[in-house]
Amino acid sequence: MKFSKDNLTNNQLIDLYKAILLPRMIEDKMLVLLRQGKISKWFSGIGQEAISVGATMALDSDEWIMPLHRNLGVFTTRKMPLQKLFKQWQGNKDGYSKGRERSFHFGNKEHHICGMISHLGPQLAIADGVALVHKLKKEAKISLAFTGDGGTSEGDFHEALNTAAVWDLPVIFIIENNGYGLSTPTRDQYRCNSLVEKAAGYGIEGIQIDGNNILTVFNTIKNARAQCIKNQKPYLIECMTFRMRGHEEASGIKYVPKSLFEEWEKKDPIKNYEDWLKAEKIITEEQSVSIRAEIKTHIEEELKQGFIADPIIPNTAEELGDVYAPRGVNYETVIDNSSVYAPIVNGGQTEKKFIHAISDALDQSMQKHHNLVLMGQDIAEYGGAFKVTEGFMEKFGKERVRNTPLCESAIVGATLGMSLMGYKAMMEMQFADFATVGFNQIINNLAKIHYRWGQNADVVIRMPTGGGVGAGPFHSQSNEAWFVHTPGLKVVYPSSPIDAKGLLIAAINDPNPVIYFEHKALYRSITGQVPDEAYEIEIGKAKHVAAGEDISIVTYGAGVHWAIEYAEKHPELSIDILDLRTLLPLDYDAIRDAVTRTGKVLILHEDTLLGGIGGEISAWITENCFHLLDAPIVRCGSLDSPIPFNIELEKNFMAYSRLGETIQKLMEY
Repeated sequence: MKFSKDNLTNNQLIDLYKAILLPRMIEDKMLVLLRQGKISKWFSGIGQEAISVGATMALDSDEWIMPLHRNLGVFTTRKMPLQKLFKQWQGNKDGYSKGRERSFHFGNKEHHICGMISHLGPQLAIADGVALVHKLKKEAKISLAFTGDGGTSEGDFHEALNTAAVWDLPVIFIIENNGYGLSTPTRDQYRCNSLVEKAAGYGIEGIQIDGNNILTVFNTIKNARAQCIKNQKPYLIECMTFRMRGHEEASGIKYVPKSLFEEWEKKDPIKNYEDWLKAEKIITEEQSVSIRAEIKTHIEEELKQGFIADPIIPNTAEELGDVYAPRGVNYETVIDNSSVYAPIVNGGQTEKKFIHAISDALDQSMQKHHNLVLMGQDIAEYGGAFKVTEGFMEKFGKERVRNTPLCESAIVGATLGMSLMGYKAMMEMQFADFATVGFNQIINNLAKIHYRWGQNADVVIRMPTGGGVGAGPFHSQSNEAWFVHTPGLKVVYPSSPIDAKGLLIAAINDPNPVIYFEHKALYRSITGQVPDEAYEIEIGKAKHVAAGEDISIVTYGAGVHWAIEYAEKHPELSIDILDLRTLLPLDYDAIRDAVTRTGKVLILHEDTLLGGIGGEISAWITENCFHLLDAPIVRCGSLDSPIPFNIELEKNFMAYSRLGETIQKLMEY
């Protein structure tokens, strides 16, 4: 192994030695504690320390890093207190995630480290979002994300690199090629000669290096960083290395040929560097012994403090309270239009279609929040598939109104990266159906991050949804129930222009991830008076649309209009209508009031019946309002089949085709 001093001073070389030695000595101690049963699980990075340490030392301390399991050196080089790290690994309350996460599944804003999730690939796109903000702010900064050789097989790897290349982002992607993804060798992961060859496919620079040479890693990352900043381009670095332990300690190492351990033991990154330092008379044997003794003492002292931890006493209120980031003071005028009476509005009003109310909300939010960026397929020059953002690029510029590649997962991940940097992001999912290809990022990254380590995700994902337009099974699904099941998300579904504007402004102002459903069939068919000024409709508050005494219809979206139309055609019935508006969190007080008013409840939604939100609402009413009921709760949903393309088949599918018979069934009790 050849080391090149380049322009590094002796003090810098010694600092690198101390930095690479620390995680190795911590790991040695962790393996002892694991055998003693004092920690439960460990993912070892022994043999790979040069990559984590060299990369981190090459960056500024305020540049975000997205590490993985085997990157202890990132955490130690960023000088995170070992005693707190140890509490994290033990699952103690005083760790970085209050006992809610394991090993390295956490982050910390102070140290500019973004915690991984088990799915690995999504980390890469977060780096895209961070780099995008650096680019927008014209800062001489980069972001850096790690992946393994196995992770390069995931679609997130392709999407993140492709997006970074298309947007010319200053981001470094590091592949730690240690030969195995758990027990799967690289020969079963790819057929190219080396993973760095993939860089050419994205039109970006790439290099393969010896990942066990701390100076090679440090100098390569340092130079790549300078190139990223100068050229505003991403860079791919494949670091060849080997892990000297199993995937995690419980998995063992039987699947690895013994000869590989013998080969790579000779390439140990610490021993070779230490021997070189001694040979070059940069340190003496006595200094090496002294440095090791000093680190050992530090580790033992920190662990003494790390073992001092009170047992966790679960606090349900705190657990639920940490699911969402708290809202600050209201940003806009809040209009209370929860009653059947017209809301009190100061200032002028204009008759607007549903779609124009959405555009109005985006326009005013873009004017107010200069850190708000809109992203989506075809939203710039073209104005979006439904023309919601028509004219926005000319008004706000291409940097803030951004066309995206067809990389839904990467774009959702990028929105989270932007949130790390204090930006707001709105992503248009061209059709709600397409959320499936960004599902992991939404469900496991956006939704859980505040609960896991206190980082908010200031993101709105707009979801054009619903049938009635003859678009078939891949453009007309109602999939809101998928997201209602996910704590950490807020799910909004307006039915009127006034609510569409107020709820979207509220969603953009909210520091939490909001999934904002907008029914395509309502875009140009529904009009109403909308205040000209910016205002909010409070998320989590239902709207009492019509007062009645015979039955209560609890619904949302297009269902509100179906209910109103039925009531108008059947004046002999006194129908009470509640528009939920927000599906997560639900307004249980308003639901209870609806039950109280009539004692007969029909839950109506366009989604299929099985697994729809109607079942959850029905169960809640049964558990909490049974004494108020005069009849069984009745649900009306669409057929339990994919939504068809043919208009007549679609009408038969839709819930409204069975609304009349369902109401009649309820009235017979």
